[in-house]
This record gives sequence, structure tokens and C-alpha cells, in this order.
Amino acid sequence: MSTPPRPVVGVSSCLIGAPVRYNGGHSRYKFLTEELDRHVDWLPVCPEAEIGLGVPRPTLRLRDSEGSDRVISSKDGTDHTDDLANVADRHLRELRRLDGYVLKNKSPSCGLYALPVFDDNADRLRGTGRGAFAARLTALLPDLPVEEQGRLSDAVLREHFVERVFAHARLRALLESDWRPRDLVEFHARHKLQLMAHSPEGYRETGRIVARVGTSAPEEIAASYSEAFHRTLAVKSSRGKHANALQHVFGMISPLLDDARRHDLLAGIEEYREGQAPLSLPVALLRHHCAAEDVAWADSQTYLRPYPDPLRLRHPVAV
Repeated sequence: MSTPPRPVVGVSSCLIGAPVRYNGGHSRYKFLTEELDRHVDWLPVCPEAEIGLGVPRPTLRLRDSEGSDRVISSKDGTDHTDDLANVADRHLRELRRLDGYVLKNKSPSCGLYALPVFDDNADRLRGTGRGAFAARLTALLPDLPVEEQGRLSDAVLREHFVERVFAHARLRALLESDWRPRDLVEFHARHKLQLMAHSPEGYRETGRIVARVGTSAPEEIAASYSEAFHRTLAVKSSRGKHANALQHVFGMISPLLDDARRHDLLAGIEEYREGQAPLSLPVALLRHHCAAEDVAWADSQTYLRPYPDPLRLRHPVAV
């Protein structure tokens, strides 16, 4: 396989150590700065600092205004909603070349989920708010893998996000190149199991799009495939779907193995299915036997190596 592209990931600046929080501090997140940093390039953005609020600065809150969430300064009541949203528009050219984005949770500009929304008397109304910059970012780029820092503490969500980031980078690199029909066919073939592990229907849908390559306009094929590809990978996988993908690889190499090795592989897959072993166990066994038997088809499957091995994201039993 060729060297995979290095993803470019947007990030709230405070998460990689920039002292731009409202209190003059940062929220450095070790997974980003000590692990993922070795494998991606960052595009740091702090919307609040960028619109000139200064550091330190008065705190901001989401306030309900006739059903609309507005970002209001606690000091003087200034509404900064539109300015914060416009940061995404100003960076749109750069954002379109990103492969993912990590946002600061609980932030009225960058928070992605469940922010508190208050009324004019500072009483909490609900907990369904979204930061102004985050809302605009996700509206402009609905296919971009976006996650907030707090949720990345969950092993399953972390693995899923990183998997999507690296898959996004591979597809972006292909579609930005002078690609030919056979290149998309090869790309889809390499991602077969990875797509199946998230949604068998999504795999079939992307396959139908690829079948039209060469007979439809390249721009239409690229747009349709990209949308379906990212939508499929956005679906959370499960132990059952992973086990199905693992069984597909097993089926390819089973004729080449003796009974003892077949038994070991099937036992490893079943231990994973039952929650007794991490996904990394059957994957490692399959990769070992595919390499030993020189099974080129399996070795090319992104499912068996969706991101750099040093990230070790499939080791937790929860994955």
C-alpha cells in the first residue's frame, strides 16, 4: 500500500496548549498533544480570541432569544453570536481541506452538545445548546468528522472519530488528485470491509455509485460517493458488525490454514464478539496469518489498519 496521507485536523486552540481561555489558561488535552499530534497536522482556531474578546475576558453564556440561542457577554450583555459564527465563514477555504475537527466542550462558542441555555434572568431553561462557531461549522461542512474533547474520553467514540478522520484524509487525497475511474474502483475495494463494518447497506450504496463510474460525470460520481462514504462511516459499528467483517477476512484465508490455526482465529473472533477480548486481538491474528500466507487482498484492506498502529485505539475491550 502507498503511504497514507497525513490528515489535517481543526482544533480549538486551547486544547493544544494555547493560553486563550477566558481566564488566560489553556485546556491542553494529552491525547491530542502527546498521541494524535505525531500523526496529524493541526489547524488551531479560537473564535473568541479571533473576534477580539481578549485574554482574559468576561465569561459568555448561551441565552434564549425567542427560541434562538445567542452568545451573550456576562459583563455588558453584548451579543457575539454572529461574529463567532462568521469565523467559520472566514476560514471556509481552509476548513474545506480539513479531515476532522476537535472542539472544546462546554464552550458557548465551540461546545458541540448539551450546553446550558439561560433566560434573561440567568435561570437555566434547557440543556440542548450548541456553540455559535460549532453550529456554523457543522452546518457548512456536514460530512466533516467533528467531535468535542469531553467525548473523546470514551474509548469507542475516540476510536470511531479517529477512524473517520483517517478515512476522510484518504478519500480527500484521491478526489483532489487527477483520479481515473479505476482509481475509485481500487479505493472502494480497499475500503470494502471498513464500510461493511459500519453499515452493510452503506457498503452496497457506495458500490452502486462506483458501478456508474466511467458512465456518469466524474464530478457527480465524486460528490455522490463522498457523501455516501462519509455517511456510512458516521454510523457506529457494533460487535456483531465487526465480527461479520472479521469472518469475511477469515473466509479468504481459511483454505490456506491448518485446523489448529483456523481454530485459533475463530476462537479469537468469538472471544471478541462475546466481549471477552479487545478488537485488536482477532485483527492482530488475521494480519499475522495474512502476512504469513501472502494474502495481498487482505493486506490491502483498510479495515485491518484504519489508522497508525501506535495509536492503539482498538486495545480497550469496550471497542
